[in-house]
Amino acid sequence: MDQFRNQPRLPKFAVPKRYEISLKPDLCLCKFSGSVAIDVDILSDTRFLVLNAADLHVDDASVSFKHRSSSKVFQPSSIQACEENQIFVLEFAETLPTGSGTLSINFEGILNDKMKGFYRSTYEHNGEKKNMAVTQFEPVDARRCFPCWDEPAFKATFKITLDVPSELIALSNMPIIEEKVNGHLKTVTYQESPIMSTYLVAMVVGLFDYVEDHTADGVKVRVYCQVGKANQGKFALQVAVKTLDLYKEYFACPYSLPKLDMIAIPDFAAGAMENYGLVTYRETALLYDDQHSAAANKQRVATVVAHELAHQWFGNLVTMEWWTHLWLNEGFATWVSYLATDSLFPEWKVWNQFLEESNHGLTLDGLAESHPIEVEINHASEVDEIFDAISYRKGASVIRMLQSYLGAECFQKSLASYIKRHSCSNAKTEDLWAALEEGSGEPVNKLMSSWTKQQGYPVVTVKVTDEKLVFEQSRFLLSGSCGEGQWIVPITLCCGSYDVRKNFLLQTKTESVDIKEFLGCSFRKWDGGNDKSCDWIKLNVDQTGFYRVKYDTDLSYKLRNAIEKDHLTATDRFGILDDAFALSMACQQSVTSLFTLISAYRKELDYTVLSNLISISYKLEKIAADAIPEALVNIKQFFINNFYFAAEKLGWDPKPGESHLDAMLRGEILTALALFGCESTIKEANRRFHAFLDDRSTPLLPPDIRKAAYVAVMQTVSTSNRSGYESLLRIYRETDLSQEKTRILSSLASCPDPNIILEVLNFLLSSEVRSQDAVFGLGVNWKARETAWTWLKAKWEEISKIFDSGFLIGRFVSATVSPFASYDKAKEVEEFFASRVKPGIARTLKQSIERVHINSRWVQSVQKEHDLSRVVQELGLDECILSRITE
Repeated sequence: MDQFRNQPRLPKFAVPKRYEISLKPDLCLCKFSGSVAIDVDILSDTRFLVLNAADLHVDDASVSFKHRSSSKVFQPSSIQACEENQIFVLEFAETLPTGSGTLSINFEGILNDKMKGFYRSTYEHNGEKKNMAVTQFEPVDARRCFPCWDEPAFKATFKITLDVPSELIALSNMPIIEEKVNGHLKTVTYQESPIMSTYLVAMVVGLFDYVEDHTADGVKVRVYCQVGKANQGKFALQVAVKTLDLYKEYFACPYSLPKLDMIAIPDFAAGAMENYGLVTYRETALLYDDQHSAAANKQRVATVVAHELAHQWFGNLVTMEWWTHLWLNEGFATWVSYLATDSLFPEWKVWNQFLEESNHGLTLDGLAESHPIEVEINHASEVDEIFDAISYRKGASVIRMLQSYLGAECFQKSLASYIKRHSCSNAKTEDLWAALEEGSGEPVNKLMSSWTKQQGYPVVTVKVTDEKLVFEQSRFLLSGSCGEGQWIVPITLCCGSYDVRKNFLLQTKTESVDIKEFLGCSFRKWDGGNDKSCDWIKLNVDQTGFYRVKYDTDLSYKLRNAIEKDHLTATDRFGILDDAFALSMACQQSVTSLFTLISAYRKELDYTVLSNLISISYKLEKIAADAIPEALVNIKQFFINNFYFAAEKLGWDPKPGESHLDAMLRGEILTALALFGCESTIKEANRRFHAFLDDRSTPLLPPDIRKAAYVAVMQTVSTSNRSGYESLLRIYRETDLSQEKTRILSSLASCPDPNIILEVLNFLLSSEVRSQDAVFGLGVNWKARETAWTWLKAKWEEISKIFDSGFLIGRFVSATVSPFASYDKAKEVEEFFASRVKPGIARTLKQSIERVHINSRWVQSVQKEHDLSRVVQELGLDECILSRITE
């Protein structure tokens, strides 16, 4: 046994080829029984078979191995389960002969409430609470349903049979080939699957409605949901049918199964799961209600469906060899989902919004406690933590950067070649690079290794010296520390207009170019002459590169002028602002200069730019509250003035024929104004909210502004004025729409009264809130962060029990710890978790504590900016005067 303990992977002397699985779930007693017959190839002499199992009770007497050619049956002399390593070791008295045989095992398990393995989810039907049985196996939880070789590289075929109550619908990866009813039970048998990994096996048993359509190829597509919600599945169905056809063309390979089912699960930890042929979703990610869902909900459904269907090729057909290469699945699915959504809904401008994905990746990767895209995984418990912004968002961003460098057509053809070559097998990152090298003739492996094998990314500093542009790269860290690392950086730049574009690879620490030779203009003219083509220089054009840019003072000044004159694209305006904010947080540029830059965005109307500016404004408010509380009133007024132009343009009511993006922006702008205490916004929001309380179908509170109204109501709630809070709880209890419930939970958390926040936090752990949704209420108002921390400490054992392992428990840590900004608090957090940390939250905890250190350093830096309060006040007055002139 000892030789197999604490190994990152299973031994390879035996490999599975086919599973025949029978399962009988009991939805009343919340348990299941089953059997598995696994066809195994013994590749070398061994007396052991080692596979994965967890939380299963195996009937030892049922375990046997039958050698195929000799028909000899081997009974194990010893059966040992190691729960810590989640392995199941069979020892035989004699050596098993090489060749094929069948391993048979009977077992029992619990339909758990942890949203992993084979678990139960609850729903109501005709007023009665019922259970459904659901699987969630990625990354390492198929072993909680049946003993198996639970690693991506051990691909096999699966023949599944389910014994279920006869009135229920039972779904799996493949179509049903036989259904035998025997009284109150029925036996459902499914077609054998193509070769696939264990984490993609899926089963769902319950009462459902569905809507159906077919692709151009005749593939049957269905969306399943709770009874009575079928109409809410129609939008996702339309997206799925069109997306399957689109991917068939893009990947030059048809969808490989005869059907695709997508199903909304009431209790579901992740957003969705790409199980082959049976994709499972949270209700919020699959269902769309015309009357009560916001534009942002519609966009989320489209992008999540496109993401999961991309996995049917990238992940299911071609699978990563090991979790180190998870980004091949998630980075590509994220990038391709934007490609598909842009094709279906070009008016949404989702490639502009993709910058939010990049931004999340840049933020996490700006920490010393980040990790490379390709990260070593040494234990199953470590896998959950890498389903993060590095694997998804940085992964997607470097793919976009590479596609931009190689060209869209070359990139597409190379991808098709990669899928054809590795179809029905496993691949590593190097396999993808090889296909792209072959298709492009470029040294892709050399270009990309620095982006996937080392953590972090560069900040490129650019300055003008003696009529030369000087570029220097160094690792960017939000802590302001000097990091190590060097990248091959695809530099793109524009000079004075988008007609003048240049690019080159920055392969060394520093490089300089002659301005006149490279850009076609002299420094003298560029620096104040009449040649308008060189009014400004912008690096990382359209933000396709995964790096930050730091400009010298003069270049920064000219870019701010270009923003005010509306000479730059929305993506470049986004990039300049976001880089300046990150440099400010790293104390490499002053917050004073950041506020001056922000004032140039006072007439901004682009959704993506303003959405990011709103996020930045919230963070600046929190830092100011710690650093210069005496200036907080002026800072809030500055942001109210800054957002007033857009708010006036958009108004409260949707306009006929307005864009999807304006609908999303209206809600975000009004929410920001409410949070900054704009009295007129709060008053109008309350008026509309009370109209909504009287009539849920009033046109005064459409879905896109509901959150803004809910947040505004919570700003005046306190222990002595609870009516708004009680009203929102009443709406929460009345609605059966998951999107409305999560909208309310996040709004409740915005209350500035710590006593109310304590009530909200306790409500999150009550039976009224599904475990998956508790995280939506954790982003509490900064005034209540100490309350949240005290609560987390008091409730930690209960939280640990409910959420066990997995990424959701990490959200409790990061949401509660990260907002602090004192070194003493960081030390207190470390001391509390010293004896409580679990492997599944170790990385998240370190990242959260690092964020506290970054905030602490930033606060100290801001306190030294003695002109900041005066500048903000002056800028606020200027904005106020300008807005009146505009009116």
